[in-house]
Amino acid sequence: MRDATDPPVPGHGFGTLPVFLTSISTILGAVMFLRFGYAVGHLGLLGAVAIILIGHAVTIPTALAIAEIATNRRVEGGGEYFIISRSFGTTIGGAIGFSLYLSQAISVAFYLIAFAEAFRPVGSWLEGITGLAFDPRTVSVPALLALSAVVLSRGASLGVRALRGVVAILLVSLVLFFLGSAPAEIRPEGPLLVSEFPDADPFILVFAIVFPAFTGMTAGVGLSGDLANPRRSIPLGILSATGVGMVVYLFVFAKLASSANAELLAGDPLVMSRIALWGPIIPIGLASATLSSAIGSVLVAPRTLQALASDGIIPAGAGRLLAEGQGEANEPRNATLLTGVVALAFVLLGNVDIVARIVSMFFMVTYGALCAISFLEHFAARPSYRPSFRSKWYISLFGAVMSFLLMLQMDPVYAVMAIVVMTGLYLGIRRSRDGIDDLAAIFHGVMTQATRYLQVRLQKSPPNDWRPSVIMVTGSSFRAAAPIQMLEWLCNRYGVGTYLHYIEGRLDPVTFEKSRNVQDRLVRSATERKGAIYVDTMISPSLASALAQSFQMPGVSGVENNTVVFELGRHDPPEALEGILTGLALAGVPGMNRLVLRHGDSFFGHRRTIHVWLTPDDAGNANLMVLLAYILLGHRDWRRAEVDIFAVQSGGSGGEWAEELRAMIAEGRLHLSEKNLTVIPGGGDADLERLVEARSGVADLVLLGFTAAEIDPGPAAGNAAAGAEHPGRRVFTRFPALQDVLFVSAAETIRIE
Repeated sequence: MRDATDPPVPGHGFGTLPVFLTSISTILGAVMFLRFGYAVGHLGLLGAVAIILIGHAVTIPTALAIAEIATNRRVEGGGEYFIISRSFGTTIGGAIGFSLYLSQAISVAFYLIAFAEAFRPVGSWLEGITGLAFDPRTVSVPALLALSAVVLSRGASLGVRALRGVVAILLVSLVLFFLGSAPAEIRPEGPLLVSEFPDADPFILVFAIVFPAFTGMTAGVGLSGDLANPRRSIPLGILSATGVGMVVYLFVFAKLASSANAELLAGDPLVMSRIALWGPIIPIGLASATLSSAIGSVLVAPRTLQALASDGIIPAGAGRLLAEGQGEANEPRNATLLTGVVALAFVLLGNVDIVARIVSMFFMVTYGALCAISFLEHFAARPSYRPSFRSKWYISLFGAVMSFLLMLQMDPVYAVMAIVVMTGLYLGIRRSRDGIDDLAAIFHGVMTQATRYLQVRLQKSPPNDWRPSVIMVTGSSFRAAAPIQMLEWLCNRYGVGTYLHYIEGRLDPVTFEKSRNVQDRLVRSATERKGAIYVDTMISPSLASALAQSFQMPGVSGVENNTVVFELGRHDPPEALEGILTGLALAGVPGMNRLVLRHGDSFFGHRRTIHVWLTPDDAGNANLMVLLAYILLGHRDWRRAEVDIFAVQSGGSGGEWAEELRAMIAEGRLHLSEKNLTVIPGGGDADLERLVEARSGVADLVLLGFTAAEIDPGPAAGNAAAGAEHPGRRVFTRFPALQDVLFVSAAETIRIE
């Protein structure tokens, strides 16, 4: 029952019956009458049943997918194209829609060629009268012209009324076929379970020729713009037609296998007339079925083309012409004329098998796309996707996979060409529509759902191996490129990075709008650099409060952040270091590894040399420092770099210290060798500073360790308040002659095995 708020009834306001009649008259059509005998003769009953099962492994998931998608939203004119374009977007929908239109237009030719075959029994009589050999095109071409003229003058209503009579004739012809009994001389000794035909055609060739029989179930979908209640009529009509068609197919194959021998089945296209109770009913049924199928296709194809033009997929001049409709029902007269021209070109081929294989390929592409849509919608779990009828995601996935596998099996060359053409159409339409990328929009929902699931799973299952999950909070995003660049390097391949641009203030409309603009700039910049980090903004009254909030946020990987990076520019004012020291103290609360990047004007030089300096005080930092150097080497920017490790001895620890480092290098698979390790005797801090600056003054990046004790003010906090220098300031201001320095303090025990 229609609600008062529903929109006006579109088009002709048809109910469910026209959908069922259009579909069933196409299902029980040309291929059933002309090629089912051929299939049984070449493959036997078991092979023919296998064709039914495999064919319906594609069409049943497609029928369920169409039924599902059609009940999610109001379906308008354009049938399958409308469903695809409103789910995948008009760019992808346009690419698929063109192939769909061609399959429907070529189907008109296919059915009319088959219609002409119904006149073959009278071919000898016509030849005797005219003296000319019977050519099916003498029937199919005039039939096409007459059919086009009728549809142009009378519209869809006449075609739908004719379907009732056609289905009645089909029913009578099938009843007489099943009641008939073949003459004894053509009957096999027993049911023809397997092929006995010499040089039988391969299974996949027979399948390609027979497959158009299964495509009729979507014929009724093309009437979507003329249905009063598409959400109800489409699922009910196509599912019932598919079920009835499958049952009839099984009985027809069984009857053929038990009624005629392999040679007759394979050689006589109208063998069913030899079996029927009254033979002439089969050509009559064939003529009726093919004519009705042609009517269905000639009604549906122009509506698909009209919908393509209405969506602006077709260039402006031709698009406006083809989008025009006449009368209250918006009859696509111009699109019908063009469809007639396309059909005429294929009618002139005159070979039903060649046209059948072309039709099969186009329909396979469409069916695979429809099943893929249904699968992606299930997986994306969008709140807006609420169909009243639901298929199963694995059924849709199975249908999509089967469609594309069968395409490749049926004709690899045509399949590859179809994919190439489809890709070219998509790129061309996207370019004409200002670069709208529907693929990105489709997979956005899928990625969101996958991310949600994976984050929950990762939180429940902490990783056994350590990997960097790094966060950086800074307000200097647009003043210095080194900090965000370092974060991207550290998170290359192995880690996950979160970059937050700090905006001082309170959350209000002004600061929020500013934050969105900044985020857009950061995303564009990260995209240009191909950086694999997550960028966002943080509004807070102070940097300390921003850090406190961010340290409590989970990482984008679904696990907690384990490392924080601070940045200190060589020309930053003294208060910048005070903010870093405060942040380091806050990061110590959750036990995060702490890194401080001190960067200058060189922007990491030529990125050829990385020096790692280790002292006995760095026993807890050494593994993290060496591992970070290894991660940097994995990035393309550092692919020509070499890591040198300098181990500074003090006192009597030199022997054990050196041996531990050699063992780590040898067993850690870090692409380092002992030649990269230099053990140096050291003295006090002054000697260390001179030593480091002498050897690493020209290094592109230097890694130095620091400990919590060095930056913890402890009892000195009171003196600091009185003006004494914070003890941690010295840690990050020493070694002034070095270029870019990464100071490292590990809070976790990281093993290199």
